[in-house]
Amino acid sequence: MLHVWPVEVLADNYVWVLEQEGSPRVVVVDPGDASPVIAALTERNLEIAAVILTHHHHDHVGGLAEIVDCFHPAVFGAGSDGIPGVDHPVEGGDLIPLTDLDLELEVLSLPGHTANHLGFLGSGIVLVGDTLFAGGCGRIFEGTVEQMHQSLTGLAGLPRETKAYCAHEYTVANLRFGRKVEPVNTAIADRLAAAEAARNEDQPTVPSTIGWELETNVFLRCNHPAVADAAEARVGRPLRSSAEVFGVVRAWKDDWRG
Repeated sequence: MLHVWPVEVLADNYVWVLEQEGSPRVVVVDPGDASPVIAALTERNLEIAAVILTHHHHDHVGGLAEIVDCFHPAVFGAGSDGIPGVDHPVEGGDLIPLTDLDLELEVLSLPGHTANHLGFLGSGIVLVGDTLFAGGCGRIFEGTVEQMHQSLTGLAGLPRETKAYCAHEYTVANLRFGRKVEPVNTAIADRLAAAEAARNEDQPTVPSTIGWELETNVFLRCNHPAVADAAEARVGRPLRSSAEVFGVVRAWKDDWRG
């Protein structure tokens, strides 16, 4: 049975560890800081067989060099990002065989947050990095609004029960913004209350599921009339497509200080 668990690093990052019951060799996702990861694995007598990277930002790769020196794992990431230590460059459509976990992951191309952002899909889970957050999505730094909208639309088309593992604990702020955009959506209010309760107990609010995101994430709901109406009211003009609505909502979130 595949077990996925987090190591908390830096201010609000999660490094996900993929562990197969009975195997001492694990896969680590986006090690932004090595020391907490090494400590957690040492405590459990585990070693790293492979590292997979969603993108090149320092809070996702900052611990890679130390982990490579310590464990000598295979490292999968976008070859076009030029990340030092990547010895297995991959791109969208590739398959990654993780034999220690009896698991194969499909590589997804998810440009938007960065130009070459990747996701990884398999065994009912999707590792989404900074593309999709619980109740939100990543800022657009290198890609375009259209690319990010297309990446999110692709994730939204996965089976509703797919568990989505993002890289940051942003859920409460995201849902507070979502409630501003779509105040009539009671599912957002209910999820926000649950997320606030979890954080008050220092518990993670992730993983999410694609189904939850379709119901409560305004960035995946840009084709819904309430979200479109709010975006049009924000800019004072009609919007012709869900991509345009997304662009307005993303810019709104960039400026939001709620």
